[in-house]
Amino acid sequence: GADLHERTALLAGESAGNRASRGAVQRARQLARQFRGYLRGQPVEAVADPDHPRWLGALLAFAYPDRVARQRRGGGGEYRLANGRAAQFGEPDALMKEPWLVVADLGSRQGQREERIYLAAALDAALFDSVLAEQVRVHDELDWDEREGVLRAERQRKVGELVLSSEALPNLDAEARSRALLGLVRRKGLELLPWTPELRQWQARIALLRRLDLESKGESEWPDVGDQALLASLEAWLLPYLGKVSRLAHFANLELPGILHGLLSWPLPQRLDELAPRTLQVPSGSNIRLDYSENPPVLAVRLQELFGLADTPRIAGGRLAVKLHLLSPAQRPVQVTQDLANFWRSTYAEVKKDLKGRYPKHYWPDDPLIAEPTARAKPRR
Repeated sequence: GADLHERTALLAGESAGNRASRGAVQRARQLARQFRGYLRGQPVEAVADPDHPRWLGALLAFAYPDRVARQRRGGGGEYRLANGRAAQFGEPDALMKEPWLVVADLGSRQGQREERIYLAAALDAALFDSVLAEQVRVHDELDWDEREGVLRAERQRKVGELVLSSEALPNLDAEARSRALLGLVRRKGLELLPWTPELRQWQARIALLRRLDLESKGESEWPDVGDQALLASLEAWLLPYLGKVSRLAHFANLELPGILHGLLSWPLPQRLDELAPRTLQVPSGSNIRLDYSENPPVLAVRLQELFGLADTPRIAGGRLAVKLHLLSPAQRPVQVTQDLANFWRSTYAEVKKDLKGRYPKHYWPDDPLIAEPTARAKPRR
Protein backbone atom coordinates (compact mmCIF):
# COMPACT_ATOMS: atom_id res chain seq x y z
CA GLY A 1 0.00 0.00 0.00
CA ALA A 2 0.86 3.67 -0.21
CA ASP A 3 0.36 4.46 3.50
CA LEU A 4 3.63 5.71 4.99
CA HIS A 5 2.39 5.06 8.53
CA GLU A 6 2.76 1.33 7.93
CA ARG A 7 6.43 1.92 7.18
CA THR A 8 7.01 4.04 10.29
CA ALA A 9 5.40 1.25 12.30
CA LEU A 10 8.33 -0.96 11.25
CA LEU A 11 10.78 1.55 12.67
CA ALA A 12 8.87 1.56 15.95
CA GLY A 13 9.30 -2.22 16.08
CA GLU A 14 5.58 -2.85 15.99
CA SER A 15 5.58 -5.27 13.05
CA ALA A 16 9.11 -5.95 11.90
CA GLY A 17 8.30 -9.55 10.89
CA ASN A 18 9.47 -10.76 7.50
CA ARG A 19 8.16 -7.72 5.62
CA ALA A 20 11.27 -5.61 6.08
CA SER A 21 14.93 -6.16 6.32
CA ARG A 22 16.12 -5.82 9.91
CA GLY A 23 19.32 -4.28 8.59
CA ALA A 24 17.38 -1.60 6.70
CA VAL A 25 15.42 -0.77 9.84
CA GLN A 26 18.63 -0.47 11.86
CA ARG A 27 20.19 1.82 9.24
CA ALA A 28 17.11 4.03 9.27
CA ARG A 29 17.20 4.28 13.07
CA GLN A 30 20.90 5.14 12.96
CA LEU A 31 20.23 7.87 10.40
CA ALA A 32 17.42 9.23 12.58
CA ARG A 33 19.78 9.45 15.57
CA GLN A 34 22.29 11.27 13.37
CA PHE A 35 19.70 13.83 12.29
CA ARG A 36 18.55 14.27 15.89
CA GLY A 37 22.12 15.06 16.83
CA TYR A 38 22.11 18.05 14.48
CA LEU A 39 19.41 19.73 16.57
CA ARG A 40 20.66 22.18 19.14
CA GLY A 41 18.83 22.31 22.45
CA GLN A 42 15.39 20.93 23.05
CA PRO A 43 12.16 21.68 21.16
CA VAL A 44 10.31 24.68 22.58
CA GLU A 45 7.07 22.72 22.57
CA ALA A 46 6.42 19.02 22.47
CA VAL A 47 3.32 17.47 20.94
CA ALA A 48 1.13 15.14 22.92
CA ASP A 49 1.19 11.52 21.83
CA PRO A 50 3.99 11.91 19.23
CA ASP A 51 3.39 8.39 17.90
CA HIS A 52 -0.14 9.23 16.75
CA PRO A 53 -0.47 8.79 12.95
CA ARG A 54 -1.63 12.38 12.42
CA TRP A 55 1.82 13.75 13.25
CA LEU A 56 3.29 11.93 10.28
CA GLY A 57 0.90 13.88 8.05
CA ALA A 58 1.86 17.11 9.80
CA LEU A 59 5.59 16.51 9.27
CA LEU A 60 5.03 15.75 5.61
CA ALA A 61 2.97 18.93 5.28
CA PHE A 62 5.94 20.92 6.61
CA ALA A 63 8.23 19.17 4.12
CA TYR A 64 5.92 19.29 1.10
CA PRO A 65 3.32 22.06 1.58
CA ASP A 66 2.56 22.04 -2.14
CA ARG A 67 1.60 18.33 -1.93
CA VAL A 68 -1.19 18.69 0.59
CA ALA A 69 -4.09 17.02 -1.20
CA ARG A 70 -7.87 17.02 -0.89
CA GLN A 71 -10.12 14.30 -2.20
CA ARG A 72 -12.34 15.32 -5.11
CA ARG A 73 -15.22 13.06 -4.05
CA GLY A 74 -15.72 10.79 -1.06
CA GLY A 75 -14.14 7.36 -1.41
CA GLY A 76 -12.59 8.18 -4.77
CA GLY A 77 -8.98 7.88 -5.81
CA GLU A 78 -8.65 11.37 -7.30
CA TYR A 79 -7.12 14.24 -5.34
CA ARG A 80 -6.28 17.86 -6.00
CA LEU A 81 -2.94 19.14 -4.72
CA ALA A 82 -2.35 22.49 -3.07
CA ASN A 83 -0.27 23.49 -6.10
CA GLY A 84 -3.38 23.11 -8.25
CA ARG A 85 -2.36 19.89 -9.98
CA ALA A 86 -4.25 16.61 -9.94
CA ALA A 87 -3.04 13.25 -8.61
CA GLN A 88 -4.65 9.85 -8.20
CA PHE A 89 -4.04 6.33 -6.98
CA GLY A 90 -3.22 3.89 -9.73
CA GLU A 91 -5.17 1.13 -7.99
CA PRO A 92 -7.46 0.87 -4.94
CA ASP A 93 -5.72 1.74 -1.70
CA ALA A 94 -6.74 1.94 1.96
CA LEU A 95 -5.85 5.65 1.99
CA MET A 96 -8.73 6.37 -0.35
CA LYS A 97 -10.98 6.62 2.71
CA GLU A 98 -9.04 9.74 3.79
CA PRO A 99 -10.39 13.15 2.63
CA TRP A 100 -6.99 14.82 3.20
CA LEU A 101 -3.52 13.49 2.41
CA VAL A 102 0.03 14.67 2.05
CA VAL A 103 1.82 12.99 -0.85
CA ALA A 104 5.45 12.04 -0.24
CA ASP A 105 6.14 10.35 -3.57
CA LEU A 106 4.33 10.94 -6.81
CA GLY A 107 5.13 10.92 -10.50
CA SER A 108 3.72 10.44 -13.94
CA ARG A 109 4.47 8.19 -16.85
CA GLN A 110 4.41 9.07 -20.50
CA GLY A 111 0.86 9.29 -21.78
CA GLN A 112 -0.67 9.78 -18.31
CA ARG A 113 -2.68 12.95 -17.81
CA GLU A 114 -2.54 12.92 -14.01
CA GLU A 115 0.27 12.16 -11.60
CA ARG A 116 0.17 8.92 -9.63
CA ILE A 117 0.35 8.73 -5.84
CA TYR A 118 2.94 6.17 -4.70
CA LEU A 119 3.48 7.13 -1.03
CA ALA A 120 1.31 9.33 1.18
CA ALA A 121 -0.02 9.83 4.68
CA ALA A 122 -3.38 10.87 6.03
CA LEU A 123 -3.66 14.47 7.21
CA ASP A 124 -5.89 15.74 10.00
CA ALA A 125 -7.31 19.01 8.62
CA ALA A 126 -7.83 20.25 12.20
CA LEU A 127 -4.05 20.80 12.36
CA PHE A 128 -4.48 23.83 10.08
CA ASP A 129 -5.94 25.53 13.14
CA SER A 130 -2.80 24.86 15.19
CA VAL A 131 0.64 23.65 14.08
CA LEU A 132 -0.04 24.14 10.37
CA ALA A 133 -1.75 27.51 10.75
CA GLU A 134 1.05 29.31 8.88
CA GLN A 135 0.08 27.46 5.71
CA VAL A 136 -3.42 28.94 5.77
CA ARG A 137 -4.19 32.22 4.06
CA VAL A 138 -7.43 34.16 4.11
CA HIS A 139 -8.66 35.26 0.72
CA ASP A 140 -11.75 37.27 -0.19
CA GLU A 141 -13.14 35.72 -3.36
CA LEU A 142 -15.44 37.80 -5.53
CA ASP A 143 -16.85 36.07 -8.54
CA TRP A 144 -19.98 35.53 -10.54
CA ASP A 145 -22.40 32.74 -9.98
CA GLU A 146 -22.78 31.63 -13.59
CA ARG A 147 -26.05 29.83 -12.89
CA GLU A 148 -27.72 32.71 -11.03
CA GLY A 149 -26.00 35.52 -12.92
CA VAL A 150 -25.24 37.44 -9.71
CA LEU A 151 -22.09 38.56 -7.96
CA ARG A 152 -21.05 36.32 -5.06
CA ALA A 153 -18.58 37.28 -2.37
CA GLU A 154 -17.09 34.97 0.22
CA ARG A 155 -14.14 34.84 2.57
CA GLN A 156 -12.13 31.68 2.02
CA ARG A 157 -9.50 29.98 4.14
CA LYS A 158 -7.14 28.34 1.67
CA VAL A 159 -4.12 26.08 1.66
CA GLY A 160 -2.55 26.81 -1.66
CA GLU A 161 -5.34 26.26 -4.17
CA LEU A 162 -7.42 24.16 -1.77
CA VAL A 163 -10.37 25.72 0.07
CA LEU A 164 -10.58 24.75 3.75
CA SER A 165 -13.73 26.71 4.52
CA SER A 166 -15.70 29.68 3.28
CA GLU A 167 -18.30 32.13 4.53
CA ALA A 168 -20.45 34.63 2.69
CA LEU A 169 -19.50 38.30 2.77
CA PRO A 170 -22.78 40.23 2.87
CA ASN A 171 -21.28 43.71 2.52
CA LEU A 172 -18.94 44.49 -0.35
CA ASP A 173 -17.01 47.73 -0.45
CA ALA A 174 -17.18 49.60 -3.75
CA GLU A 175 -13.55 49.03 -4.64
CA ALA A 176 -13.68 45.27 -4.16
CA ARG A 177 -16.92 45.07 -6.09
CA SER A 178 -15.43 47.04 -8.97
CA ARG A 179 -12.39 44.76 -9.08
CA ALA A 180 -14.69 41.77 -9.35
CA LEU A 181 -16.64 43.36 -12.19
CA LEU A 182 -13.53 44.26 -14.16
CA GLY A 183 -12.10 40.80 -13.54
CA LEU A 184 -15.24 39.28 -15.00
CA VAL A 185 -14.98 41.41 -18.15
CA ARG A 186 -11.31 40.51 -18.58
CA ARG A 187 -12.06 36.83 -18.11
CA LYS A 188 -15.07 36.65 -20.41
CA GLY A 189 -13.90 39.25 -22.93
CA LEU A 190 -15.45 42.40 -24.31
CA GLU A 191 -18.29 40.41 -25.88
CA LEU A 192 -19.88 40.59 -22.43
CA LEU A 193 -20.67 44.23 -23.24
CA PRO A 194 -23.57 45.31 -25.51
CA TRP A 195 -21.69 45.73 -28.78
CA THR A 196 -23.61 46.57 -31.94
CA PRO A 197 -22.47 46.14 -35.57
CA GLU A 198 -22.39 49.93 -35.88
CA LEU A 199 -20.07 50.22 -32.87
CA ARG A 200 -17.75 47.54 -34.26
CA GLN A 201 -17.60 49.57 -37.49
CA TRP A 202 -16.70 52.69 -35.44
CA GLN A 203 -13.87 50.72 -33.83
CA ALA A 204 -12.60 49.54 -37.24
CA ARG A 205 -12.73 53.05 -38.72
CA ILE A 206 -10.49 54.42 -35.99
CA ALA A 207 -8.15 51.43 -36.27
CA LEU A 208 -7.78 52.08 -40.02
CA LEU A 209 -6.82 55.74 -39.57
CA ARG A 210 -4.43 54.87 -36.75
CA ARG A 211 -2.74 52.19 -38.85
CA LEU A 212 -2.31 54.53 -41.84
CA ASP A 213 -0.72 57.17 -39.58
CA LEU A 214 1.67 54.70 -37.95
CA GLU A 215 2.73 53.31 -41.32
CA SER A 216 3.43 56.75 -42.76
CA LYS A 217 4.87 58.73 -39.86
CA GLY A 218 5.26 56.35 -36.90
CA GLU A 219 2.75 58.13 -34.66
CA SER A 220 -0.95 58.88 -34.59
CA GLU A 221 -3.43 61.14 -32.87
CA TRP A 222 -5.98 58.34 -33.02
CA PRO A 223 -6.15 56.25 -29.81
CA ASP A 224 -5.84 52.47 -29.83
CA VAL A 225 -9.39 51.19 -29.40
CA GLY A 226 -8.69 47.56 -30.31
CA ASP A 227 -10.00 44.85 -28.02
CA GLN A 228 -6.64 44.19 -26.37
CA ALA A 229 -6.05 47.86 -25.62
CA LEU A 230 -9.58 48.27 -24.26
CA LEU A 231 -9.20 45.24 -21.99
CA ALA A 232 -5.90 46.60 -20.68
CA SER A 233 -7.45 49.99 -19.81
CA LEU A 234 -10.84 49.01 -18.35
CA GLU A 235 -10.16 51.05 -15.21
CA ALA A 236 -9.92 54.24 -17.26
CA TRP A 237 -12.99 53.99 -19.51
CA LEU A 238 -15.40 51.37 -18.13
CA LEU A 239 -15.05 51.47 -14.34
CA PRO A 240 -16.87 54.82 -13.83
CA TYR A 241 -20.04 53.35 -15.40
CA LEU A 242 -20.32 50.12 -13.39
CA GLY A 243 -22.05 51.58 -10.33
CA LYS A 244 -25.44 50.04 -11.14
CA VAL A 245 -24.18 46.67 -12.37
CA SER A 246 -24.97 43.95 -9.84
CA ARG A 247 -26.22 41.20 -12.13
CA LEU A 248 -24.83 39.79 -15.34
CA ALA A 249 -27.89 41.02 -17.23
CA HIS A 250 -27.15 44.61 -16.18
CA PHE A 251 -24.21 44.82 -18.59
CA ALA A 252 -26.78 44.97 -21.41
CA ASN A 253 -28.05 48.27 -19.98
CA LEU A 254 -24.72 50.07 -20.41
CA GLU A 255 -24.80 52.86 -22.97
CA LEU A 256 -21.68 51.52 -24.65
CA PRO A 257 -21.64 53.85 -27.70
CA GLY A 258 -21.58 56.93 -25.49
CA ILE A 259 -18.96 55.38 -23.20
CA LEU A 260 -16.58 54.53 -26.06
CA HIS A 261 -17.19 57.70 -28.05
CA GLY A 262 -15.86 59.56 -25.04
CA LEU A 263 -12.41 58.16 -25.85
CA LEU A 264 -12.16 60.56 -28.81
CA SER A 265 -11.28 64.12 -27.84
CA TRP A 266 -12.52 67.01 -29.93
CA PRO A 267 -12.22 67.46 -32.92
CA LEU A 268 -11.50 63.77 -33.63
CA PRO A 269 -15.20 62.74 -33.85
CA GLN A 270 -15.74 65.27 -36.64
CA ARG A 271 -12.53 64.24 -38.41
CA LEU A 272 -13.54 60.59 -38.17
CA ASP A 273 -16.66 61.28 -40.24
CA GLU A 274 -14.59 63.22 -42.75
CA LEU A 275 -11.70 60.77 -43.18
CA ALA A 276 -13.49 57.46 -42.63
CA PRO A 277 -17.14 58.16 -43.52
CA ARG A 278 -19.79 55.58 -42.78
CA THR A 279 -21.26 55.98 -46.28
CA LEU A 280 -20.17 57.20 -49.70
CA GLN A 281 -22.46 58.83 -52.23
CA VAL A 282 -22.16 57.20 -55.67
CA PRO A 283 -23.06 58.80 -59.05
CA SER A 284 -26.64 57.47 -58.92
CA GLY A 285 -27.21 59.55 -55.78
CA SER A 286 -27.40 56.55 -53.44
CA ASN A 287 -25.52 56.66 -50.15
CA ILE A 288 -23.82 53.26 -49.85
CA ARG A 289 -22.52 52.00 -46.52
CA LEU A 290 -18.81 51.12 -46.32
CA ASP A 291 -17.76 47.92 -44.58
CA TYR A 292 -14.65 48.59 -42.49
CA SER A 293 -14.41 45.02 -41.18
CA GLU A 294 -12.20 44.28 -44.19
CA ASN A 295 -8.95 45.95 -45.19
CA PRO A 296 -9.25 47.95 -47.35
CA PRO A 297 -12.89 48.85 -46.62
CA VAL A 298 -15.47 47.44 -49.02
CA LEU A 299 -18.03 49.42 -51.01
CA ALA A 300 -20.56 46.94 -52.37
CA VAL A 301 -22.60 48.72 -55.06
CA ARG A 302 -24.56 47.83 -58.18
CA LEU A 303 -22.45 48.29 -61.27
CA GLN A 304 -25.02 50.54 -62.96
CA GLU A 305 -24.88 53.05 -60.10
CA LEU A 306 -21.24 53.83 -60.94
CA PHE A 307 -21.69 54.77 -64.59
CA GLY A 308 -19.86 58.02 -65.24
CA LEU A 309 -17.35 57.53 -62.39
CA ALA A 310 -13.84 57.35 -63.82
CA ASP A 311 -11.78 56.38 -60.78
CA THR A 312 -12.12 54.37 -57.59
CA PRO A 313 -13.41 56.39 -54.60
CA ARG A 314 -10.77 57.13 -51.98
CA ILE A 315 -10.96 57.81 -48.23
CA ALA A 316 -8.58 58.91 -45.45
CA GLY A 317 -7.75 62.16 -47.19
CA GLY A 318 -7.06 60.37 -50.47
CA ARG A 319 -4.59 57.94 -48.94
CA LEU A 320 -6.60 54.76 -49.53
CA ALA A 321 -8.76 53.48 -52.39
CA VAL A 322 -11.76 51.46 -51.26
CA LYS A 323 -12.32 47.93 -52.53
CA LEU A 324 -15.26 47.87 -54.92
CA HIS A 325 -17.58 44.90 -55.00
CA LEU A 326 -19.40 45.53 -58.28
CA LEU A 327 -22.79 43.86 -58.05
CA SER A 328 -25.16 42.43 -60.62
CA PRO A 329 -28.88 43.34 -60.55
CA ALA A 330 -29.25 40.29 -58.29
CA GLN A 331 -26.81 41.87 -55.78
CA ARG A 332 -24.08 39.32 -56.49
CA PRO A 333 -20.45 40.43 -57.02
CA VAL A 334 -19.35 40.22 -60.65
CA GLN A 335 -16.02 41.95 -60.08
CA VAL A 336 -13.84 42.95 -57.11
CA THR A 337 -11.36 45.73 -57.80
CA GLN A 338 -9.52 48.76 -56.45
CA ASP A 339 -8.89 50.01 -59.99
CA LEU A 340 -12.21 51.12 -61.48
CA ALA A 341 -10.57 52.87 -64.44
CA ASN A 342 -8.89 49.64 -65.52
CA PHE A 343 -12.17 47.75 -65.08
CA TRP A 344 -14.01 50.12 -67.44
CA ARG A 345 -11.16 49.93 -69.92
CA SER A 346 -10.40 46.21 -70.02
CA THR A 347 -13.10 44.13 -68.34
CA TYR A 348 -16.44 45.95 -68.60
CA ALA A 349 -17.18 44.84 -72.17
CA GLU A 350 -16.92 41.17 -71.23
CA VAL A 351 -18.96 41.62 -68.03
CA LYS A 352 -21.58 43.62 -69.95
CA LYS A 353 -21.96 40.85 -72.51
CA ASP A 354 -22.61 38.28 -69.80
CA LEU A 355 -24.99 40.46 -67.74
CA LYS A 356 -26.92 41.73 -70.74
CA GLY A 357 -27.75 38.13 -71.62
CA ARG A 358 -28.96 37.36 -68.09
CA TYR A 359 -30.66 40.69 -67.39
CA PRO A 360 -31.88 41.99 -70.79
CA LYS A 361 -34.34 44.50 -69.26
CA HIS A 362 -31.54 46.41 -67.56
CA TYR A 363 -29.42 49.23 -68.91
CA TRP A 364 -26.08 48.17 -70.42
CA PRO A 365 -24.51 51.10 -72.34
CA ASP A 366 -21.50 50.68 -74.59
CA ASP A 367 -19.59 53.55 -72.95
CA PRO A 368 -20.05 53.49 -69.16
CA LEU A 369 -18.08 56.69 -68.64
CA ILE A 370 -20.67 58.87 -70.43
CA ALA A 371 -23.73 56.82 -69.52
CA GLU A 372 -26.27 57.99 -66.96
CA PRO A 373 -25.93 56.18 -63.60
CA THR A 374 -29.08 54.65 -62.22
CA ALA A 375 -30.33 52.76 -59.19
CA ARG A 376 -33.22 51.44 -61.30
CA ALA A 377 -33.26 48.89 -64.11
CA LYS A 378 -32.98 51.78 -66.60
CA PRO A 379 -32.58 55.58 -66.24
CA ARG A 380 -35.71 57.67 -66.06
CA ARG A 381 -36.67 59.26 -69.42
